[in-house]
Amino acid sequence: MKNEQIAELLYQALETERGGIEVYTAALTCVVNADLKKEWEEYLEQTRNHERIVLEVMDKLGLDPDLDTPGRLIVRHIGESLVEAMEVAHEDAPPDAAQLVACESVVEAETKDHLNWELIHEIAEKAKGELKQTLMAAYDQVEDEEDEHLYHTTGWCRELWIESLGMPAVLPPPEEEQEVKTAIGAARAKKARTQRL
Repeated sequence: MKNEQIAELLYQALETERGGIEVYTAALTCVVNADLKKEWEEYLEQTRNHERIVLEVMDKLGLDPDLDTPGRLIVRHIGESLVEAMEVAHEDAPPDAAQLVACESVVEAETKDHLNWELIHEIAEKAKGELKQTLMAAYDQVEDEEDEHLYHTTGWCRELWIESLGMPAVLPPPEEEQEVKTAIGAARAKKARTQRL
């Protein structure tokens, strides 16, 4: 494995968590649905904890958390762009439309976050010694939460869009009701939504 690329992934993971804190903070200014607001407040706290976990990993591996890499700068730019989009929507769009922008922004941020942790897990499975132990311990702490963040928010986004189109929506979404934490579970929940209608 390439140690410099492992470090790059960890720098991007830290930036993704920090950006995620900003994304959830902005999203909470746009949220209208009370259940979704409660969920995002929980995810914001979990994301703050995930940032702490990545910082601990970097400390154990001797990485400088303040080092900017080209990839990290891109991740930061994307996060700032998502926040800016929500700020514009909050200011200029009707509340339901701003909520949709927020939902899509969270899905975008969580997609990158989820990928980071999948890759950290891949490294941990193939690594040895301290690197393996450090990465696996971190992954085990966040795996279920990261899955929930992505799959549940994707379900919310889909159902809020369906509702905005004037069609019957399932709220809270089936992903929420079924406590989905896998891609297979998300696919099953999406398919089962028609039964709930």
